Amino acid sequence: MSKCWLNVVGVTALGTHSLAPEQQALLDQAKIIVGPPRSLPKVRDTDDRFVVWESPLDNMVKQILSYRGTPTVILATGDPTWYGIGATLTAHLDEHEFAIHPAPSAFSLAAARMKWPLQNVKCVSVHGRPVEILHSHIVPGQRILALTSDATTVQAIANILNLRGYGESQLTVLNAMGGETESRIEFLAKNQSTKGIGNLNTVAIDCVADDRAPILPPLPGLPDGAFVHDGQLTKREVRAATLAKLCPLPGQHLWDVGAGSGSVAIEWMRGAPRATATCFERHVARIEMIEKNRVALGAPGLKIISGQAPESFQDVTPPDAIFIGGDVGNESLFEACWAALKPGGRLVANAVTLDGEVALVARLEKFGGDFARIEVSHLDAIGAHKTLRPRMAVTQWNVTKTVGDE
Repeated sequence: MSKCWLNVVGVTALGTHSLAPEQQALLDQAKIIVGPPRSLPKVRDTDDRFVVWESPLDNMVKQILSYRGTPTVILATGDPTWYGIGATLTAHLDEHEFAIHPAPSAFSLAAARMKWPLQNVKCVSVHGRPVEILHSHIVPGQRILALTSDATTVQAIANILNLRGYGESQLTVLNAMGGETESRIEFLAKNQSTKGIGNLNTVAIDCVADDRAPILPPLPGLPDGAFVHDGQLTKREVRAATLAKLCPLPGQHLWDVGAGSGSVAIEWMRGAPRATATCFERHVARIEMIEKNRVALGAPGLKIISGQAPESFQDVTPPDAIFIGGDVGNESLFEACWAALKPGGRLVANAVTLDGEVALVARLEKFGGDFARIEVSHLDAIGAHKTLRPRMAVTQWNVTKTVGDE
């Protein structure tokens, strides 16, 4: 039996009727029981221990912390560590204060219903999150299980699939899994339907691309045409090399300084789980482009700071990596970036002018790192003949900041 003051207990669509004897004993011993309305059927009006949790999430956390020291149970849907309150509490409580008792997650139940090997499925939550995050996972052959907010989310998912050229994708809506009213609705994205779809559902998506659907994999190096831009774009081959040296890692944060279209920051976020980024851009028209690109390419959480760098660096999440794609020769800009970069962080700067190259050579001498010249030619025509026409060469400096570097 748990000795913690707080126990987070997972339930299925059957609510408290789904609890095993051990979890039921925790419920019996609790002084306070907190949960969403659907977890408290029939009993919330007859037992004054039951409290509906507050929203939004910050209010709920404060509510729970106010019960500290009192035997408390939180009833959560499924597995509380899968996009649930169990994971959230780790930032607010010591691990010895609470225990988690999971029920089968919606992902596990959905995989079982679909007969899909769960290890080969992308599990995503768009419950209370922008549905556009699905964009980065939509590729041919991908199977996705998506937690939703309500019935309207299903229509939004179908709209995104149709927009991307994935209208032949099969959608299976699994309503109230594990409950008495469980049901299943199937249709192709192009034939989207709202009939029979409940507000408590999980969607299984089997991605099938049309013949002309653009292929946008999570690996760096998306086609230049995938971005809205005005020409100020780190081109595909250079961008792939840049991201390889920036090295996107789970949960790390990138500064994209002079972001242009935001291509590097967007691909950084697509490249690693929970990776985040901030774009610094002073041109209003380009900020509008970044806003369009972050939604269309599955990075709606990308932060955009308007204004002149480095003055705009105030009160921004410290970076694990920095990309400088513009104004490379600006020494005060570089110094501010270098000061903000965490020890162990990576900095990559791309120069296309002689002034920029001179500045990078001086920094190479002072800080070390690596130098590369990237020259790319693309197919073109001279009259009736084919040729390879070179693009502007890019000089790239990358360096890792070590402890003691200034």
